[in-house]
Amino acid sequence: MSRNFYILAATLGVFALVSVGMSLVPSSFQPGLPANGSLWRTVSMFLLLFGLGAALVGVMSHLFEQVDRRSEQARQAERKRRREGRL
Repeated sequence: MSRNFYILAATLGVFALVSVGMSLVPSSFQPGLPANGSLWRTVSMFLLLFGLGAALVGVMSHLFEQVDRRSEQARQAERKRRREGRL
């Protein structure tokens, strides 16, 4: 599940870099697109913030998955140890 958030964060980061690049391109090369550089920078900033948020959610979900996995392994090891002690 966390891998999906990492992919989303990377995609949003790439689009943020494209938006920054578009803010640096002169308006004559952008027919039909917004020529205002501040608009591209604003879009880039929001894409970057959403990308960082997705990366944070990915990291947190990965940590919680790891905790669940390790607690389940510890529970199974304790159960196995108790069964061997009774025999």
